[in-house]
Amino acid sequence: MAKITVLFALVLIALGLVGYVGTGSDHPTALIPTWIGLILGLFGALSFSPDAGKRKLYMHINVTVALLAFLGSMAEIVRGRFHAVATGIAPQPAAILSKWSLAGLLLVYIGLCVRSFIAARREGVV
Repeated sequence: MAKITVLFALVLIALGLVGYVGTGSDHPTALIPTWIGLILGLFGALSFSPDAGKRKLYMHINVTVALLAFLGSMAEIVRGRFHAVATGIAPQPAAILSKWSLAGLLLVYIGLCVRSFIAARREGVV
């Protein structure tokens, strides 16, 4: 699961950088996926530890970060929608795509982590 975490981290970093450039480099909040990717990448790299307890800890930290980021991104999607309706100002398409991409990637990652945790529990690794 550590390799998958690093892969997702790299994709999130790229998503943030592309989103930042895609919005004209005017909105630093477009880099939020990059920061999330850096956190996942850091703990993903640490989860390559030979100590099973540390691996478990770092992967649980990662799935917690991913869950919080997913909930935050969904809250921002809903908030942005209400703001657009209330003001009549349409948000940038790149921002919408970036938010939905972040939420989707994090949801897939959380699902893979949960599946991995269940498999580890069944195999008695935990």
